[in-house]
Amino acid sequence: MNSQLANENIGPGLLGFVVVALIGVALYFLIKSMNRQMAKIEVPHAADLDKKADS
Repeated sequence: MNSQLANENIGPGLLGFVVVALIGVALYFLIKSMNRQMAKIEVPHAADLDKKADS
């Protein structure tokens, strides 16, 4: 009976919370970095492409 009681009280604990929190923080910084990189991309408009094709 003792082992059955011990199995019911097992949970993720502090270590599980810390791991999930660190993954969340890493995800925040990855998304922030991705947004910075996406802002650097210059997409040509159709009018600009037509002007280049004509010249």
